[in-house]
Formats: sequence, structure tokens, C-alpha cells
Amino acid sequence: MSEKKTVGFVGTGVMGKSMAAHLLKAGHPVHIYTRTKEKAEDLIQQGAQWKNTVAEVAQTSQVVISMVGYPSDVEEVYFGEKGILENAEEGTYLIDMTTSSPLLAQKIDARAKELNLHALDAPVSGGDVGAREARLSIMVGGEKEDFEAVLPVFELMGQNIVYQGKAGAGQHTKMCNQIAIASGMIGVCEAVIYAEKAGLDPNTVLKSIESGAAGSWSLSNLAPRIINGNFEPGFYVKHFIKDMKIALESAGEMGILTPGLQLAKDLYEELAEMGEENSGTHALYKRLKA
Repeated sequence: MSEKKTVGFVGTGVMGKSMAAHLLKAGHPVHIYTRTKEKAEDLIQQGAQWKNTVAEVAQTSQVVISMVGYPSDVEEVYFGEKGILENAEEGTYLIDMTTSSPLLAQKIDARAKELNLHALDAPVSGGDVGAREARLSIMVGGEKEDFEAVLPVFELMGQNIVYQGKAGAGQHTKMCNQIAIASGMIGVCEAVIYAEKAGLDPNTVLKSIESGAAGSWSLSNLAPRIINGNFEPGFYVKHFIKDMKIALESAGEMGILTPGLQLAKDLYEELAEMGEENSGTHALYKRLKA
């Protein structure tokens, strides 16, 4: 795929902004739309072209990437009268990088095929740091040839890019990711609290445990934020709750028992009720210490 393909980007939030910026820096013309234009000003100053509607982005782009909040937003962005599916030119590649429902990804793929469009579900992991440093893990579902066609675009935003299978496979893989993080985050927060209560220096404890069997991305990247009292979002509590609900629904459909996931969701919902829904996921520390 030519480096100069025009890329549309719908949703330029905490992660989307950095992802779109990498495309700009690589020389792609980038057309953007997000609900609050002020949040896109940095990208506009870097050369992104603002569009007033999702439909305008779809009509003027050869590749359309969406990175929005909830499955309901994905549904609206793709299936609305002024949405992507009804306005994209034949042959356009549609890449939903939102963490969303596997069933919705399959629904988008089916409609895209009817319209001679190429749809991929490609959720990501790595948070704000991974997005900023173009080190995201990208898990992709859809047709293999479509994946290969847009791989150069993915490579501008991430490093660990894996084709997982047919439509919905990317979203299912992201559910595996979120399930592993959910219980793991409880452990990270409990470990920091334990270190503090034991009278230890949590930073020194972290030096010992992050490179051993307890090591994880969350421990290395989010435990230091907890220790420093920085609960700004790399990934919002409210969006993590959304992801866990999707994972529980999918697990239920498959008859899988996920007690760790259920516990994590319950704790995070209690955290949200404390007014922390717009904090980072590591703010779970506040609920466990309460």
C-alpha cells in the first residue's frame, strides 16, 4: 500500500490522537473527525484536515480508522445514515480499533462485504504510552489479504501486530487481553498497598519484583504511577468497565467461568461510584485502600 494513501481517523481521544499523529508524520494525508473539535486542534496544527461529519471522512479517505468509546458509538459510526458504511467508496479499507463486541465486528464485516468494502477489527493494547511511542500491540481480525494490504499503516502505530483470524478474532483476542489485565491489576494494587503497610519503600520493592515471575506491563508501567500518586488516565476506568462487560457477555455465551473477571468488574464499578470513572485503571488502588 502506498505511503500516501489518505487515511481518515474518527475519534482522537487519549490514544487516537497519538495514533493519528504517527500517520501524519509518515506523510499520510489524514482527515479527522471527533465529537469535540477542540480535542483535535493539535492534529489540525500538525496538518490534519478537519471534516465536519463521519460521512465526510468516509467519502474522502481510502483507509478509515475508528477509535471511539463504546460499542454503541461503533454502531452509530458505522451503521448510521451518515456513517462509514453508507458513505465510503467501494474498495475502502475500514479498520475499527475500538475495543468492542466480537459480534458487532462480524456484523460490520458482513455489511462491508455486501458493499465491496474491506473491514478489519483491530483493537489495541499498550495504553497512552504505547500509542505515544508507536509500540502498541495490535490484534487483527478479518480477511488475511486485507490485513496484509494495510499492514504498513499498522506498522506506523504499533510493533506487535498479529493477524488472529476471521472477523471478530481481533476483538476476541482483546477480550483475552482484558481478562488477563483485570485480575492482574488487582494484584498490582494489592502488592503496592502491602509494601506500604509493611513499612517498605514501594519503589525499592518494585525493583525486586518487576523483573521476576511477578513481572507484567501493568506492574512496570502503572505501579510507579500509583506510588507517585498519578492517577491520570492512560486508559479510563469507565472504558475498562465497558470492556469487562463485553468479556463477561462473550464468556457467558461460551459457557466459560471467569470469577477473577467478575470480581474485577465489581470492584471497578465500586471505584466508578467513588467518582473515579475518568481516572486511569490503576486508580483501583484507591478502592482497595479505602
